[in-house]
Amino acid sequence: MTSPTTQSMTNTSAPKHSSLWYLSTAPIVRALIHLCVPMAMALMITAVYNLINAGVVGSLHDTALLAAITFGSPLLVLVMAIGSVFGTGGGAFISRLLGAAQKQPTQASEIKHVASFSVWGAVISGAFVGGLGLIFLRPLVSLLGADSDAAPATTAFVGVMLAFVPILAAAFCLEQLVRAEGAARQVMIGLIGSTVASLVFDLVFIVGLRWGVAGAALSMGLANLGVVVYFVTWLTRNSEHMSVAPRWFTLRPAVLKPVLGVGASTLLQSIFLIVTALVLNNLAAAYGDGPLAAMGVAVRIAQVPEFLLMGVSLGILPLLAYSFGRGDRDRLFSALRASVVTVGGIGLLFSVVVFVFRDQVFAGFVHDETVLSIGVTVLTAQLVAMIANGFTGLITSLFQATGQALAATVMSVTQGILFVPIVLLGNLWFGLGGIIWSLTATETLVLVAGLVMWLASRRAIDRGLAEGDPEAPEEPLATFEG
Repeated sequence: MTSPTTQSMTNTSAPKHSSLWYLSTAPIVRALIHLCVPMAMALMITAVYNLINAGVVGSLHDTALLAAITFGSPLLVLVMAIGSVFGTGGGAFISRLLGAAQKQPTQASEIKHVASFSVWGAVISGAFVGGLGLIFLRPLVSLLGADSDAAPATTAFVGVMLAFVPILAAAFCLEQLVRAEGAARQVMIGLIGSTVASLVFDLVFIVGLRWGVAGAALSMGLANLGVVVYFVTWLTRNSEHMSVAPRWFTLRPAVLKPVLGVGASTLLQSIFLIVTALVLNNLAAAYGDGPLAAMGVAVRIAQVPEFLLMGVSLGILPLLAYSFGRGDRDRLFSALRASVVTVGGIGLLFSVVVFVFRDQVFAGFVHDETVLSIGVTVLTAQLVAMIANGFTGLITSLFQATGQALAATVMSVTQGILFVPIVLLGNLWFGLGGIIWSLTATETLVLVAGLVMWLASRRAIDRGLAEGDPEAPEEPLATFEG
């Protein structure tokens, strides 16, 4: 027989509109909007800033400066990956612990250790990579591909960026830790604030002081320092269970393994994305500037729905992880079904609209008839790949949320492993057309592989759900207004 006290605790729920309420009991559609829309908006604003940043640097009328930013891009992707290793793994683990603490409140005490390890792991790893890069700066600039004309500017840009690597890695990590508690709005505020700050710094350092790309790197570093301060301050004031204080840092396997096991998949994915971009650009360059220009424009057009779909897959991860940790099978799969419908709807709607008006859309970027004819084909291939990638992102988020480290890692490396032979054979057998459709074919195969692994992982996911308890009381956990 249930005691009155137990019954009272069971009926207790998180205050409406708190961050925990969105994870635990809010209607799925409302939870989806709360978690995913801010992420999508922040990502799109960041994309707009990247275009503005290129325009500000371009206003100096020095192509070597723009080339330096391009050459430094792979390094920035690597830095983001370092932060994401600890942020993705730590964030998913924290959300699972929040859910599991509904059954075992003592689980909440582990969150401080996970948060501290994640943040300081990102800082220490960033310091190591940044220091190593500064020691071997000249060879690194050559490895990035900078020629004699662009080498000085690239050295300046990369050198300043490397000095800020610990800050950049911490910022990327903290963003995902804050999202782990369902505080998507705070993440959006932080990212938009960083974008605005970067733009102001750009105007001061690049336009005003004429520091060129060194000013651009300094702007990025200082803006991310502001993000770190904002997120740390917010967590300190609003989160009872999360702390970044060094005293909570630990190297215990119980923390290390789940964080790095899931997080490593993002690092591998980023490395393969860099390799993919380098291979694709080098093969396409053999066909002249037209195909490269067409691919560049098509990628920018497809980025709009891609960021929306990425906002869904990133935003839904804390909800999936929380539901899994709590053992709430119905909520987990309801969230997954709603995400699938959302991704399919966004991808299909945007693709149909863009495909119907493809000539007009592409003509808004380029006027060369040769580029236009190639561009329409490239855009079609990009849109199909985008839809497949949207579903692949959801499957990867499910694996990360449920602690399926091996499956998440396989999903991350499969694209890179498949793409290189596919694009090489496509170029050999079908020429430029084979290159254009290689990414589409790869994304489709990765989606099929993901579905197969999902079917193979269902028993493991069910066992994990059985360890949770969706009827457990919520009172032992603190709530976070958001």
